[in-house]
Amino acid sequence: MAFGKWQRRSLGDSGAPFVFLRTVMNKIEEYKKEKDGLDVLRDIPRYAQEGWETISDGDKERLKWTGVFFRRQTPGHFMMRVRIPNGISNAAQIRTIGEISKDFGKDFTDITTRQQIQLRWFTINDVPEIWDRLKSVGLVSLQTGMDNIRNVVGCPVAGLTPNELFDASSVVQEFTQMFVGNKAYTNLPRKFNVTITACKEACTHAETQDIALTPATKEIDGSEVKGFNVAVGGKLGSGGYRIASPLDLFVTSEEAAAVCSHIVMIFRDHGTRELRTKARLAFLIENWGVERFRRELERRLDRPLRTAGKDERSAKHTDHVGIFRQKQEGLNYVGLAVPVGRITTEQMLQVADLAENYGSGQIRLTIGQNLIIPGVPDNKIGDLTAEPVLQELRYDPSEVMRGLVSCTGMDYCHFALIETKGWALKTARALEAKLGKTQPLRMHWSGCPAGCGNHSVADIGLLGKNIKLNGEVVEAVDVFVAGAAGCEPNPPIKIMEDVPCEGLPNVVAGLVQHGAFKAMRQQLRKIPQAPATGVNTTVEKEPVRPTIRPQKIQEGSAKLVRVNRDEVAVFKHQGQLCALQNNCPHEGGQLSAGWIEGDEAVCPLHGYKFHVKTGACSTDAKLKAKIFKLVAQGDGFSIAD
Repeated sequence: MAFGKWQRRSLGDSGAPFVFLRTVMNKIEEYKKEKDGLDVLRDIPRYAQEGWETISDGDKERLKWTGVFFRRQTPGHFMMRVRIPNGISNAAQIRTIGEISKDFGKDFTDITTRQQIQLRWFTINDVPEIWDRLKSVGLVSLQTGMDNIRNVVGCPVAGLTPNELFDASSVVQEFTQMFVGNKAYTNLPRKFNVTITACKEACTHAETQDIALTPATKEIDGSEVKGFNVAVGGKLGSGGYRIASPLDLFVTSEEAAAVCSHIVMIFRDHGTRELRTKARLAFLIENWGVERFRRELERRLDRPLRTAGKDERSAKHTDHVGIFRQKQEGLNYVGLAVPVGRITTEQMLQVADLAENYGSGQIRLTIGQNLIIPGVPDNKIGDLTAEPVLQELRYDPSEVMRGLVSCTGMDYCHFALIETKGWALKTARALEAKLGKTQPLRMHWSGCPAGCGNHSVADIGLLGKNIKLNGEVVEAVDVFVAGAAGCEPNPPIKIMEDVPCEGLPNVVAGLVQHGAFKAMRQQLRKIPQAPATGVNTTVEKEPVRPTIRPQKIQEGSAKLVRVNRDEVAVFKHQGQLCALQNNCPHEGGQLSAGWIEGDEAVCPLHGYKFHVKTGACSTDAKLKAKIFKLVAQGDGFSIAD
């Protein structure tokens, strides 16, 4: 269902006239208009009494503002995402989360690529007690989903590693305290990711974030000042990896949280809200350009902005897995690999005990879904590494297992198209047995184009999909290689499509053994990336419309065609061509990657079906796909106006 509203839009930079345009409001925007996401908090006790079946569709979405997620695969059972700023936790918190999982969940939890922990399988009736337990150890789940600032990530060994410019974790905490529970920040156009780090070893994938603060120095009034350079508009997910645009801006640690706040507010006030697949900050940056965005930030801060400082990052990347000296004399931190981030309750309880018995009592989480026990004295390292649980959560894993990252997968996420964690472990173990010792390797799995497994910044990135093989729908992946973040970022390149998961060990083995990832990255960095300069207002020639030749499309499949700003999926059905919008009206899945069943195109993301001639949706009558007319052009067809 589409809803209309009037928006006041500027035609140009500050001072230009305004016009009022009729825009389309999507379903989520209508829910937010009816009631703020955090307002559902007052309804939780009632739902806990009445049961999950009484939760309205709107409140199922609003629950995500509280960190509680309804999952279609597990009706009646929910997921909760626990916010852990900078990934800094402690034994009491980890022990409490483990006990909650044992009492209400599946006896395991998942560490995410945003340094959080996800609880599973509890019911809505359990939520009040779970929140009480979390609150007792200083934890919340608020605003960890939907159109909010998600967990702010930072170097997991902030304050410990000698390889940092300074400890930036206090800035993470300051910024987090600004927005958690504050309704001024709960009506963003889309989700918002932030990293604030002073680690010199590029451990947080900064270039994938909506805001990235990275370590820098600048001479101010004759003295060298430590702070951050600022970049904006990075993203993964729909449309692929966009590298964050430098704002040519240096901020001190004292200014940083306020600057982040103003950037978020610019996004809140000016970001597009019509199509959710085009609603990230990246698209505002592309529309405005960096210079206009910087001028608006300067106007809001009401002071001149400094230019960027010297980037203090090295080209070296680290995952902090292993045994490392801390800057504190005689102490070490021990990074433990948690295969695909899934950890049992028993393992969590044991790690909590180890943190108290051998370390400082802290436990840190990494974006690689791993754990760190800090503050271990030199004379206790031997005893710690001999503990039985470290045979399962190793400080010295194989290179294949060390760099293994996976999203949740289809067992518990309705966006995922494949069971990522199971396939990731099966493939990694097969590679360990087949290859033995390998070169350092980062192999990341994402179950859908949302890219939660960060597959675009890995040596080998695997993106899940469904394909038809011998008449059967099977789980498969597209294979990407050589993506990177850090001070030398680049998007990956897709080198294989439609590889069945069953055959992956044999396919990937050669890449692991012989893949020249460094050389590939060097070549990819030579490809110029379009700068975010804003919309081109010059008159352009009428674009040439591509000719679509029926013989080039297999029966029952589709070809993706781009015409102006439209993406069109052209299917061949019963020998005839049919064209409809490529982005599924449900959640933006790519119809061109789907198939035909009867007279309907099937979206590969969630299976929604659209009639190829009318666009009507048999899965949800409120949805409809736009149909495009085809006209004869030479020996083929083109998309009509």
